[in-house]
Amino acid sequence: MDWPLQDAKNQFSKVVQKARSEGPQTVTLRGERAAVVLSAEDYDALRAGRPSLVDDLLSGPAWDDELADAVTTRDKTPSRDIAF
Repeated sequence: MDWPLQDAKNQFSKVVQKARSEGPQTVTLRGERAAVVLSAEDYDALRAGRPSLVDDLLSGPAWDDELADAVTTRDKTPSRDIAF
């Protein structure tokens, strides 16, 4: 069901109830789709099996030995003078 933003705001508890019982509810702004209200169950189903941002970052390519050595042996001082 489509809900104009003002109606969705004024009847938010009804929007949530319908999302839980009937499925996703679309909120429109000036006649254009702006947001979708989902039940927690529908949201969990969408997220199931998808890695988090942290999982994505940590699963990047492994560093080879040369890159790891370059990072650990680099100079710890700034490469240029910065006056504050």
